[in-house]
Amino acid sequence: MLVLKAYKTEIDPNNVQRTLLAKHAGAARYAWNWGLSRRIAEYQATGQSSNAIEQHRQLNALKAECFPWMYEVSKYAPQEALRDLDQAFQHFFRRCRAGKGKVGFPKFKRKKRGLGGFRLTGRIAIASKEIKLPRLGWLRLKESNYLPVKAKINSVTVKERAGRWFVSVQVEEEIAIADNQGEAIGLDLGLKSFIVGSDGSTVESPKPLNRSLKRLRKLSRQHSRKQKGSQNRQKAARQLAKLHYRISCQRSDFLHKATSELTRNKSLIAVENLNVSGMLKHHCLAKGISDAGWSEFVRQLGYKALWHGSQLVKIDRFLPSSKACSGCGAIKDELPLSERRYHCKVCGLVMDRDLNAARNILKWSMGSSPRIDASEDQPVGAVVERGTERLSSCVKKE
Repeated sequence: MLVLKAYKTEIDPNNVQRTLLAKHAGAARYAWNWGLSRRIAEYQATGQSSNAIEQHRQLNALKAECFPWMYEVSKYAPQEALRDLDQAFQHFFRRCRAGKGKVGFPKFKRKKRGLGGFRLTGRIAIASKEIKLPRLGWLRLKESNYLPVKAKINSVTVKERAGRWFVSVQVEEEIAIADNQGEAIGLDLGLKSFIVGSDGSTVESPKPLNRSLKRLRKLSRQHSRKQKGSQNRQKAARQLAKLHYRISCQRSDFLHKATSELTRNKSLIAVENLNVSGMLKHHCLAKGISDAGWSEFVRQLGYKALWHGSQLVKIDRFLPSSKACSGCGAIKDELPLSERRYHCKVCGLVMDRDLNAARNILKWSMGSSPRIDASEDQPVGAVVERGTERLSSCVKKE
């Protein structure tokens, strides 16, 4: 099967290359802001706005006279930034048509929030320890023999994070779907235990934000006390950015390891289709939910299930997985969060409430009532959601 994959690794540029990378990021950021301001002005004047192709032509016409410094960077950096802006407007209009409350109008980018990044296409070459990018030449990689040398390269995204530069290479690869003979499992996502499986297994979250919260508060206070515009404030900002990056890396490492192990060893994985954005409005649970990363966990399960021959089934969030008894099916009227053990008054079942919910999720995903129908002839690796088949978006149609 032909799929799109992304490989991300850190590069080791010299001082000249660092300056050129910053110029590329600045050109992409300026093109985004220029295109956004032009679109706003055009809409206010005529009620319509241009697209990415028209804006790229306008930018090229003004480049020699108004933006001569753009000739120092690759033409792909501002061009791809305008395409990203066009896609951001398409998502904005889609959310408006859907009637969603938080529509997310595109915002201006500021250097204060980081140098950002840029995307390049064109002639790109990969060696065992280097990568060649337009206008940047050969850049050393900190990790050798990781990027695919012979795969077809679609694009390369370069980003700066906490003073370090990373490249993400998107390629097209042919993969063989594995014959997964593992057992089926239902998963209940929680905060006390990150995962409780229907087989009784549990996976504890490392809670990286909670572990680093004391130092994070200290660095935040130090940064806020420095004089604005001073060198000491910039140093404090770099220290704070490094800690934020370390927390995100710890969370990402845990999620990747957990999802890879599940999709390799389980033939069917059932989870609830949770409304995480709505749950984040609960002021008592928002920090813990954000630290857990439920949405990213389910997203990774979706595309990794396709790669490893597994199947992801999402049941309706409104089904009473916690209130229903996994033994007899009786449903309680109320079940407060403080009640951590499930007591069934009908059949006498006593069980941990998360384990009971996980068993209900597995039972309903396989066709028991109440259920979201998942037919037995679903293709391997499909994501079943509310009885419909939705293949992962990483599959390239042939």
